[in-house]
Amino acid sequence: MKFLEKSIVKVGVEVANAEEAIEAAGNLLTQAGLVESSYIEAMKHSYRNNGPYFVLAPSIAIPHARPEDGVNEASVSFVQLKEPVEFGHASNDPVRLVFGLGASSSDEHLTLLRKLTSLLNDSENVEKLIAATSYEDIKNILEMER
Repeated sequence: MKFLEKSIVKVGVEVANAEEAIEAAGNLLTQAGLVESSYIEAMKHSYRNNGPYFVLAPSIAIPHARPEDGVNEASVSFVQLKEPVEFGHASNDPVRLVFGLGASSSDEHLTLLRKLTSLLNDSENVEKLIAATSYEDIKNILEMER
């Protein structure tokens, strides 16, 4: 289970649109061997078909697909966008924080979601994630959560 380790976190990422944001979060998971490239396509397909249902709070998107779409290990990547992008959500756009969720169908998946929810339920953490300039900043926020 991988949760926001240095290899799957990037700050100040420039993207032109929602699909590029999904790709950026997915690419981190692919490069780390946590998901197959098919998973990124499945996340984008899900967004195209179902809309921005995963834009769960102001500034926050958690794109994901089904475990059978190519997940090797339960994981969460994080991309902080340099400039916010519109995902098409009525009340939670624009998005600055994109968490790529490699969903496995196990208890690990629930553990990851709990950790993520606990992190993002604190508006101060969200502000800090938006303001972060390095992985060290992210790591400090995570350590405060433990």
